[in-house]
Amino acid sequence: MKFSSASLLLAALALAACDTKTATTGEAGTSAATVEKADTAAIDPAAAQTSGTQATATDEANATPAPDPSTISATKAGDAAGILARPQVPILCYHQIRDWTARDSKGAKDYIVPIAAFKAQIKMLADSGYHTISPDQLYAYMTTGAKLPSKPIMLTFDDTDLDQFTIARPTLAQYNYKAMYFVMTVSLGRPHYMTKAMVKQLSDEGNVIGSHTWDHHNVKKYQGKDWETQIDKPTKTLEEITGKKIVYFAYPFGLWNPQAFPELKKRGFVAAFSLAEKRDQNDPLFTIRRIIASGYWSPKTLRNNIVQSF
Repeated sequence: MKFSSASLLLAALALAACDTKTATTGEAGTSAATVEKADTAAIDPAAAQTSGTQATATDEANATPAPDPSTISATKAGDAAGILARPQVPILCYHQIRDWTARDSKGAKDYIVPIAAFKAQIKMLADSGYHTISPDQLYAYMTTGAKLPSKPIMLTFDDTDLDQFTIARPTLAQYNYKAMYFVMTVSLGRPHYMTKAMVKQLSDEGNVIGSHTWDHHNVKKYQGKDWETQIDKPTKTLEEITGKKIVYFAYPFGLWNPQAFPELKKRGFVAAFSLAEKRDQNDPLFTIRRIIASGYWSPKTLRNNIVQSF
């Protein structure tokens, strides 16, 4: 089966627009539209006064070093009630970072953040005092209550788009920020997508690489050999590229079902990321919530969505 880069992108955006209408909705049901009208509500009063370009010495001292997830006991990882009781850490999901074109549909623009808007959003996070954390830090916090730096946030990028390397990477570096990149391996080396060398460089620079399947196939539809094609082979590819164990997964379109959890676990994954729908009450580690950072959002609107969604 062959896929062009254009067909992959259009299919992903089209299905995402249809199937993830709750992508900008918080667990308590906060919609993006509601938040946009509430720009003056629930804002951290210190946000505009704190510079977050780098973690302060106090933050570094108070944050717990990220442990290897394999060292955390299965009992703690299985304590759903304890995990759900802890406040959620804000997690943003980005896709494409490029300027809009006349061909981009209204729905697609939610997933395409113009370059200037992206830079303004990241600057807002830094100026508001946010500190990026790794998925290992998040996992330790969720399972053991390990300390995090003040105002933690996690930045994630899906689908392997080239602009995540050429635009996002240098922008984040300005603020000493790191991110999680969920790679769709079918696209590696294709026009407008990252190469294997770029993925390795991101990993070598301290970012974390996760699996996002082979060709963005909906996990809820997997049967038989789909697990090998969509999960096993891509995982092996990413481990060969990075030289590191791949233990984090992001569901295409944010769509999941409980039947996927044991399949992911037996393949060595310790956590999986969805979008903004409610977490599974029995297995919150495999339904970690994120919100899509919309291309329509100003920095102020993004900040309000972060506050009200998590």
